[in-house]
Amino acid sequence: MAHLSAQSNSKCTEHFWDKDRPSNLPDSLLCHILSFLSTDEAVVTSILSSRWKTLWTLVPKIDFQDTSIRGRSVSPLRILYSVLAQHTAPILSNFTLSWRSPCDSSHFDNWVDTAILRKVQTLDLHFECGQLFELPHTVFHCKTLVGLELYGEIEVDLPPSFQLPSLKILRLCEICYTSNDSFSSLCAACPNLEDLTVIYEFIVGNDNIVSFKISLPFLKRLRIEFISFETELPDYKLEIYTPILERFRFLGYLSNVVFLEKLAHLIEAHFVVCGLGHVFEMCYSDKLFKIVRALNSSKFLELFPGDVECIGFGYIYPSMFQNLVRLNFKVTQSNWHVLQSLLVVAPTLEVLVLDKHYCRKNQLCWMEPPDGSRCLSSRLTTFDFNGYEELGHEVEFIKYILKEAIALNTITIKVSALHSKESVLKKLSMFPRHSTTCLLTVEIDNSLE
Repeated sequence: MAHLSAQSNSKCTEHFWDKDRPSNLPDSLLCHILSFLSTDEAVVTSILSSRWKTLWTLVPKIDFQDTSIRGRSVSPLRILYSVLAQHTAPILSNFTLSWRSPCDSSHFDNWVDTAILRKVQTLDLHFECGQLFELPHTVFHCKTLVGLELYGEIEVDLPPSFQLPSLKILRLCEICYTSNDSFSSLCAACPNLEDLTVIYEFIVGNDNIVSFKISLPFLKRLRIEFISFETELPDYKLEIYTPILERFRFLGYLSNVVFLEKLAHLIEAHFVVCGLGHVFEMCYSDKLFKIVRALNSSKFLELFPGDVECIGFGYIYPSMFQNLVRLNFKVTQSNWHVLQSLLVVAPTLEVLVLDKHYCRKNQLCWMEPPDGSRCLSSRLTTFDFNGYEELGHEVEFIKYILKEAIALNTITIKVSALHSKESVLKKLSMFPRHSTTCLLTVEIDNSLE
């Protein structure tokens, strides 16, 4: 009996240690695990055992959101100060603060300065609480800063002289600038930047920035969003010098965009123009084709030229898209000729995806090239058309693809539930195909109206 009892106790002890196995791990590994949690969640683990009580204070990261602790008896302000007082990690790899509660600007300064004193590497500030906070100048002299993200009600007033030599990632999202050259000066002070995101809203009546200069020789990723909810289109000049850029995203209203150096290393480009369809722009076509020509080194291209009717026809030729493998094109009745110009100069295209984005009716649509003119890649294997409605020019385009694509493997047509996929398939199956291996399918997409 004694032997059985001892055996039973031994098994219970083993079971206990199995259950509490994480506590046997070293502090460094446990802190790494806790770094995947927000600070609020990491603090909760302190109740597990005495072993866990202070582990969260050693995690080299603070991720705090005041909205996650609202409704408690203690204010978010007091809780954050308590967290900062107890936290003992000498170096902060990441300091993320999302704040929506009203507070005095002195608190904002204290929190940021605390992160800077801890030699923070990534500083991420999201402020939306109905007041403007000026970014402390200590940030601009932080030599350890590798990543900086500013979002919302934060104002940037640059010191006379500064540099951020370690900064690799910079994200500026709907913040305020004290002068027209603040943005350009900030970029110039980050000589080793590799990843830049700019989201800027143009507001009528405000002192909007009208000149953006991005001169960054080591930049690899660039994302720009220019937003406006006004009826008047923003007028700005954007100059870009990024000789080794690999990925480029643009979303917004098109004005004067200039690339100062060929984008020879470009792999992926997304260029989506937001246009006001009722606005008459004589030079719109020239602006558009100038940008498209500059993206001719890309392998993957998403393009939406906007729904503004082009006055006159620009030309992409003689710029050749020799590397283009995949093209995602948002088509309207007023930009079919842009697609047509692209197909002429993309001899290595393998995948073509059309997303229909009709906003209004007009007379510009697809026109099949004259007989004998070769304008479709001989390598095209996949064609998708999302939003097909059996309109005359849509039918003509699909007929053209079936007739000219010699290596086509699959063609997928997506229609709304208002259409009969069997009827659409029957009609399209009647058209001759150059490729004998081409599989034609029609699918219902319930997201289409």
